[in-house]
Amino acid sequence: MSEFVDYVRSLPKAELHLHIEGTLEPAMLMNLAEQHQIDLPYSSAAEVERAYDFEDLQSFLDLYYLGASVLIDTDDFYSLMFRYLERCRDEGIVHTEMMFDPQTHTERGISFQVFMSGFSQAMDEAKRQWGQSSSLIMCFLRHLPEESAFETLKAAEPFKSQILSIGLDSAELGHPPGKFERVYAAAGEQGYRLVAHAGGEGPPAYIVDALDQLKVERVDHGVRCLEDEALVERLVREKTPLTVCPLSNVRLRVFENMVDHPIRQMLERGLNVSVNSDDPPYFGGYLLDNFDALHRELGLTREAARLLAVNSIRSSFIDEASRKDWLDQLGAPTP
Repeated sequence: MSEFVDYVRSLPKAELHLHIEGTLEPAMLMNLAEQHQIDLPYSSAAEVERAYDFEDLQSFLDLYYLGASVLIDTDDFYSLMFRYLERCRDEGIVHTEMMFDPQTHTERGISFQVFMSGFSQAMDEAKRQWGQSSSLIMCFLRHLPEESAFETLKAAEPFKSQILSIGLDSAELGHPPGKFERVYAAAGEQGYRLVAHAGGEGPPAYIVDALDQLKVERVDHGVRCLEDEALVERLVREKTPLTVCPLSNVRLRVFENMVDHPIRQMLERGLNVSVNSDDPPYFGGYLLDNFDALHRELGLTREAARLLAVNSIRSSFIDEASRKDWLDQLGAPTP
């Protein structure tokens, strides 16, 4: 890759918007399908990759849930997690907060014990081997009813020490944040940090509702905030973190091309933006690939990349000592 990418690799960064099930590479998908004797409508990894031409969020989700169906036992979840954490090591991601979708697995009869055991073993191993910092965000699937979210929150209780945050993902349109106001209130009372997808596919009003009704500390995506000037002013004033995923936005047709992406405008407006990879194999690349695309297509500078790295550290839920150390390395004051 370029000198620019090497520079970004050298910066300590946090990745805050990454779906661990969405890191399933085509080759691993096909291998697990064969191992578990699961029939898929694809005969090769190359054929899977050719299916990554999405019309919208729902067309991606259909393939995403199909892919997740090959994750069956603890070793599968361990391998999935450890491979991504190795990528973090190689890309200079010093801390990651990864989303996972329990309902995707429990609806298939896979218990919390199975996936949480695989995840935690991999996270502990990466921490032991090279000091990788990581935490988990448990997401509710917004296309499912509130009752299912409450059931998931209850089922997570024995594993609460392993889960830092609560999130909200899946199909945004037609499923406003207010649908989950009560379960978010319950999660907040239990001490979870709160985030939610809003304003990616859905309108700016969903961002407002996520802030006011769900009481989130951080908004995932949030790119459509620019359609509401009062909202932009509020987000700047409150320094609300927005975890933006450029390659994802283009692949899901939120913006037609990378040159149309507003991330530079968002930075210029003073919005607290970070760069993230969302579901890397599906959307064309991991974190450094996103920075590379922004540099090539939008002329993202080294200074802007450093600011994005600073924002990622400041917007994370890491301990204050680590935050100060990484900000010192970036030459940025601790807020």
